[in-house]
Amino acid sequence: MKKFNEFHLIDEILHAIEDLGFEEASPIQEQTLPALIEENIDIIALAQTGTGKTAAFGLPLLQKLSSSQDNNIQAIIISPTRELCMQLEEEITKYGKYLNHLHSVAVYGGAPIRNQIRDIRKNKPQIIVATPGRLMDLMEKNIVQLNHVHTVILDEADEMLNMGFREDIESILEEVPEQRNVWLFSATMNKDVRRIAKRFMNNPKEIAVARENIGNENIHHQFYLVNHHQRYDALKRLLDTVPDIYGIIFTRTKQDAQEVAEKLSREGYQASPLHGDMDQTMRTKVMERFKKQYLQIIVATDVAARGIDVNEISHVINYELPEDPEVYTHRSGRTGRAGNTGLCWSLVTPRELGRLRQVERTAKTKFEKSLIPSGEEIIKNKLDALKEQLIHSNLELSNKCIEEHEIIEELKALPKDAIIEKLLALYLKETLDSYTKVPDLNINPKN
Repeated sequence: MKKFNEFHLIDEILHAIEDLGFEEASPIQEQTLPALIEENIDIIALAQTGTGKTAAFGLPLLQKLSSSQDNNIQAIIISPTRELCMQLEEEITKYGKYLNHLHSVAVYGGAPIRNQIRDIRKNKPQIIVATPGRLMDLMEKNIVQLNHVHTVILDEADEMLNMGFREDIESILEEVPEQRNVWLFSATMNKDVRRIAKRFMNNPKEIAVARENIGNENIHHQFYLVNHHQRYDALKRLLDTVPDIYGIIFTRTKQDAQEVAEKLSREGYQASPLHGDMDQTMRTKVMERFKKQYLQIIVATDVAARGIDVNEISHVINYELPEDPEVYTHRSGRTGRAGNTGLCWSLVTPRELGRLRQVERTAKTKFEKSLIPSGEEIIKNKLDALKEQLIHSNLELSNKCIEEHEIIEELKALPKDAIIEKLLALYLKETLDSYTKVPDLNINPKN
């Protein structure tokens, strides 16, 4: 791995990188930084979220603008969601903290446009980070002019096109000067992405590190074979085996994300949905609560989860396998980061086994078949957890009110075994009610 001081970055940018504690470049950074710093080119980079791609395009962009005294908008970064837009602008600001003459502004839908207009007029940014729709709104109002733009960055290009932003992206690219560079970053390279590249990019250099990062050795991939109508029951059992879970459950539809999250919340889990039908204020609130670990679980669609960038995620659970095998890679890459180990669990029906094998081939990984725990196993796990708590607890009854209460004398009069049984029954009441004599959810397919 190369160190950042080997890429001919200016001192102001290196100083900011040091403040953030970064020393060595990630694979995507190692390949893109020399090309974008030393050459005036278009580039297509395939990279997943969590690989350091923001620095891969953010550092060269700031280097490119560092000697400019032009207060016009010179670069636009386009991303699919409000959450990702805000995150990108925050990171760009951190990298450019010692470049006092450079300013950036984030603009996105779901927030008052008048406030964003005020920010643009006040700060006179050289960099606009935007969602496609809001950028089009500001262009139509003549608040944002693109005639001085020399760099366009399309981040999460595949997702923007999947969300239906193709016409907006094409309109924006048609407005920027012909003499400009386009830097396209995408998790996957599909036909729509290739079409945009062919039409608007000039002999782009292609870099692909996503597949190299697919086989993250820190991630253990497991699947559980279950009938479709028992998918939620299987999910609940898995969650009850890991009381300290901090993870994301992925669903294919917004309706499923809402319904699963509501069910989990009613049953006492610290869970919340995250999907496109929620208003932006609520989505931001959910993200903040999750990052502060006030929530243990987010139930999300792929699009809504694009703004989540957390290193401590312990589990990724596929409530359903994605239609596109490469999306699995994007999902699973949210755990096992920063040297941590991670688990990726998938609930699979017999009819989905073919898709599972396709994911294995695409992701170049092997899934381990695991068994959904029985009711008895979950009860035993709860007992084991309680035993460990009691053994390692240093708590004592020191409250005077408790010490003087008649309950102490009454309990002393009962046989010790009876007290233990009653306390265990009270502690495990919900678990016993849920898991006593429940059916086996595991199935064995014929093929």
